[in-house]
Amino acid sequence: MSEITRVPLQPVGKGSLTRIWIGVILALLIGATTAWAVRYQGLVVETVKAGSGPSPTLGDVVLVNYSGHLSSGKEFDKGSQVAMPVEGVIPGFSKGLQKMQRGGKYKLLIPAGLAYGAAEQKNPSTGEVVIPANSDLTFDVELLDFKSAAEIEQRRQMLEQMQKQMGGAPKGAAGPESLPQP
Repeated sequence: MSEITRVPLQPVGKGSLTRIWIGVILALLIGATTAWAVRYQGLVVETVKAGSGPSPTLGDVVLVNYSGHLSSGKEFDKGSQVAMPVEGVIPGFSKGLQKMQRGGKYKLLIPAGLAYGAAEQKNPSTGEVVIPANSDLTFDVELLDFKSAAEIEQRRQMLEQMQKQMGGAPKGAAGPESLPQP
């Protein structure tokens, strides 16, 4: 039989119970804060404001407000109500979008390996380096809406059909049918 060493419990001092509960509450709050961050191969997706509903998939097109910053804090890009295909952006941004929900606000911390890697990014008109090689990037993103490629194709076909029904020319444009007949 093994021997048990008993350690007498010390009485809880006045006010100690309150400090213990504060410690427990703080631990839970810290735990809850980290629960809102999703990590994926070095990518961190922090939920600033939760959205609702499903998340975009690789084949979807999203509508977002965003700003991109270098680790120094310098803003290198910003857009408002920008439509972009989920699979048409850097891997870290694409993976981050797939973790978001409509109406939510998020912070993406993208390591260089899921961004542009060793390739520096230059402004095409000035040649100035906008994103140095091996840069980690931070994006603040608000997911306004998203549509599947099938929904977008269906809307495109509907608009095309409406345009054909209206004579092929936008309202107010001169088409052959609007010219005076000889």
